[in-house]
Amino acid sequence: MTTIIIPAHNEKENLQALLPQLTEFREDFPLEIIVALSSDNSDGSERLTSAYSIKCIRCKNKGRAVQMNSAAKLAKEGILVFLHADVTPPDAFISDISAAIQEGFDAGFFSYHFDKKDFFLQINAFFTAKDGIFTGGGDQCLFIKKKVFDTLGGFDEKQVLMEDFEFFKRMKKNNIRYTIIKNDLIVSARKYRNNSYMRINLANFLLVILFKCGYPAIKLKALHERLIKMPYQNNT
Repeated sequence: MTTIIIPAHNEKENLQALLPQLTEFREDFPLEIIVALSSDNSDGSERLTSAYSIKCIRCKNKGRAVQMNSAAKLAKEGILVFLHADVTPPDAFISDISAAIQEGFDAGFFSYHFDKKDFFLQINAFFTAKDGIFTGGGDQCLFIKKKVFDTLGGFDEKQVLMEDFEFFKRMKKNNIRYTIIKNDLIVSARKYRNNSYMRINLANFLLVILFKCGYPAIKLKALHERLIKMPYQNNT
C-alpha cells in the first residue's frame, strides 16, 4: 500500500487541482490519500476532501512536522509519500516510486521544474536532479518505507522550519539507501511572485548553511519570515 500524505494550510485552491489527479492513480494502484490540515486551517478544505472520499485530519498542534507525523501514524504499512499541495506529480508518479523500491532503495526524492518558464528558475531546477547541499527539501517529495520512517522516529516536531532537511540528515547518518528519480514534479513558483530570484536564493542558501551549522529552529523560522514575503503564509 502506498499512502500519499499532503500537509496543508488554507490550500483549497491547490487541492482542487491536485486531488482529481491523485484519485485517478487509485484506479491502477493500491493507494490511500491523507490530507493533514493545520490546526487553524479556515478555507473549508474538509468539504473538498470529502467530495473525493479522501481521508482528512485536522491537527491539534501547529507545524508541518506535526501534520506529516499525524498522518503517517494513520497510514497502513507500505510506502509513505509526502507531497506538498502546490506540487503536481508526473503521470508515472506511483510506478516510479514502486520501481525505486523494487530496485532496493528505502527512500527517494524527485527532480522538479517550476510552473513558470524562467531562465534562472531553470538553473535551480537543474540541481534538483543532483545529490547535493539542497537535496531533501520538501518540494522534492520524499517517499520512504513506513517501517524505515518509524525506525528513524518520524519528523522532529521541534524543528519548526526545515524539518525535511533535518529528517534527511538522519537518513544519511543511518545510511538509508535513497535515490533521486529524474521524472520532474511541477512545483509552484508562487513565492517568486513576491520576492526576487536573488532574494529567494540568497535566503535559502543562508538558511541551509545556518541549519547545517546547528542554528536553532525557532530562530531559523523567524529569519525566514523576515527574509521572504509569503502572502499565502503556510503554518510552518
